[in-house]
Amino acid sequence: MSGKREFLSVTSIVAMGIGTALYAAFNVFFNIFQLPGTQLVALRPSVAIPMFFGFVFGPIVGFVAGFLGNIISDAISWGGFWWNWDVGNGLLGLIPGLTIFLIKKEEMSTSKGLILCSILSIIASIIGMGFAAYTDYIFGYGISTIEEATYALFLPAAITDAVNGAIITPILVAAYSAAVKGRARRA
Repeated sequence: MSGKREFLSVTSIVAMGIGTALYAAFNVFFNIFQLPGTQLVALRPSVAIPMFFGFVFGPIVGFVAGFLGNIISDAISWGGFWWNWDVGNGLLGLIPGLTIFLIKKEEMSTSKGLILCSILSIIASIIGMGFAAYTDYIFGYGISTIEEATYALFLPAAITDAVNGAIITPILVAAYSAAVKGRARRA
């Protein structure tokens, strides 16, 4: 993991495609694990996928992987499209990608980088799921009170996504870094 970061390169476009496909596929599987007392909120360890792609490849890649992956998985799982939840899932990938402005790429797999990855995953979960839940209330998408948006959508989605993202995303980053270093040694 070294070299100059580019916002949109061939590598970024390939990463968007892979991230989108992985997020959609895993979401379809995990969407069956609905949390009781919520409105279509599922336990999704897969949220680490757009967070990982954002952290490693940048905010645009992370946003596209989360946004398009959620559109595809919702279409397959529920037969519908909810733009605000798709944007919220895009934010799950975009915010960890902001690390590009905070640390050098070489520091991403260090303790400092992995801790930052966990923190940004938590922040992304709060902002992304907050956007999705409260726009449901603002636009009247099946939510009639702010309490319902908070307790039936925001809290269950943000807490489970934050826990999954804060634990799984740094593991993915460390594994990716080890794989890249191993490949570099063989070359």
